[in-house]
Amino acid sequence: MATLTIGKEAPVFELVGVDGNKYNLNHTLTHSPILLIFFKVSCPTCQFTLPFVERLYRQIRERGGQIWGISQDNPEESRKFAQKFGISFPILVDEKPYPVSRQYGLKFVPTLFLIDKERGVRVTGDGFSKADLLEIHRVLGTEFALTLPPLFRPEEKIPEYKPG
Repeated sequence: MATLTIGKEAPVFELVGVDGNKYNLNHTLTHSPILLIFFKVSCPTCQFTLPFVERLYRQIRERGGQIWGISQDNPEESRKFAQKFGISFPILVDEKPYPVSRQYGLKFVPTLFLIDKERGVRVTGDGFSKADLLEIHRVLGTEFALTLPPLFRPEEKIPEYKPG
């Protein structure tokens, strides 16, 4: 299966988070768009990317912004990853044979999908893409009528792209 592309309808799913709660995509989308980021704890590009996604989450969470990390590892490894990298958004677990990752047609991690309230894919990308993150930042700022602070700080040396 090919990776979902912009304009396609996102498959609904329910996964359990490392916090023990169930997360249902269909229910969440009735409230706001959501950013999904699929990752593996051992992936260096994931380790680089998720702290920036956390920064975005801290900018939008007060307005109901939703981000879910979807780990392809077990709950304990995923929980440790979240603690190590300061991730406060929900981390869900999609263990082997990765049913949700397969529904979304993943080929690489990290892969991001910004899903709108009608389940449409608005933005998608894999690896670390500065342009994709800036577009997601822009769309969510507009969606929540927020003037967000910059996602990247001037003193940070941020590459344009890092493959996953």
